[in-house]
Amino acid sequence: MKHLYVHVPFCPTICPYCDFHVVRRHGGVVAAYLERLAEEARALYEQYPGPLRTLYLGGGTPSFLRSAELRALFAALPWDIGGAEVTLEANPGTLNTERLQLLRGLGVNRLSLGVQSFQDDVLKTLGRAHGRKGALKAVEMSLEAGFRTSLDLILGLPGQDFEADLREARALGVGHISAYTLQIEPGTPFALANLQTDEEQEARAFEQAEEILGEAGFVRYEVSNFALPHQESQHNQVYWQLGFWGALGPGAAAHLPAQAGKALYAIRATNPPLPRWLAGEAPATEEISPLEHAKEALMLGLRLREGVDVGSLEVRTGLELWPALAPTVAKLIGEGRLEARGQRLRATHLSTLHPVILQLWEALDAITTAQTPG
Repeated sequence: MKHLYVHVPFCPTICPYCDFHVVRRHGGVVAAYLERLAEEARALYEQYPGPLRTLYLGGGTPSFLRSAELRALFAALPWDIGGAEVTLEANPGTLNTERLQLLRGLGVNRLSLGVQSFQDDVLKTLGRAHGRKGALKAVEMSLEAGFRTSLDLILGLPGQDFEADLREARALGVGHISAYTLQIEPGTPFALANLQTDEEQEARAFEQAEEILGEAGFVRYEVSNFALPHQESQHNQVYWQLGFWGALGPGAAAHLPAQAGKALYAIRATNPPLPRWLAGEAPATEEISPLEHAKEALMLGLRLREGVDVGSLEVRTGLELWPALAPTVAKLIGEGRLEARGQRLRATHLSTLHPVILQLWEALDAITTAQTPG
């Protein structure tokens, strides 16, 4: 395990579309969180003490923590992060020059800014605490402070001029842009208000994103992520390539190697919500078989521009995957949905992956349990 995710669940406000595990700060909850985090980190460090290659602090709004709390958070992590990509998620309204200097001193070298839009009316609809001027100022300060800077944008929103947002984002000098569509999750205020999205408009927005950002040298290296050369998120690529990572904090999910000698590939460990996590409840665990790993790796790998190498998956899992996949792969190539170089598969259209993945999964279901290494 060379990669670590830390979940910081605290937010100044809860956006009406948010379905993440987030809470407002109250009483002594942040102090209790930091104490429990340090305890959890020590236990994980005993198992995986090596230096980290990536550290990602997500939320919630990690930048919402006070300065002393941020220091305590990093002091709770015993790993060496000297050579790591260290990313912190931040909202524009929580940043100033002093805060950015503190983050640099703590080892943060990459900021992921939750801008979402540069249009005041859209930001108001989204319930964001910042406006256009605040978003622009945050980007300017982040770049001046020397951070590798990524922007989050939501595309295809009602009333949004998404082309204007994309053109503004590309002109700011950032190296990475994550572009998403609005997901209406059950139970959120947007869902209760019966807010509807337009799938055709969302599809047009992604087509425009690839064109507009591509004109400035951004490459769509993952379905929702665009980067200039060498500016890709190293941490998120671990997820898409289905490597191993640890996770700390309430609701955080880890993907860890299974114990040697077991007929498993990995263990997924998901922490409980904040109250139960603070009480010391253990994470829920799920055993991932080699075949399940292969299916997940195929799904996530096809989200990447570079695709996924089935031969490498066969080595990792000990399964003969290609004989089961080959007829379906040939069919999808004939339909223009897949490309293949040897056993490396690449989707021709990143925006229409779902039916391709379902057909490949169906082909893998033909693999019998007799193949599963034991």
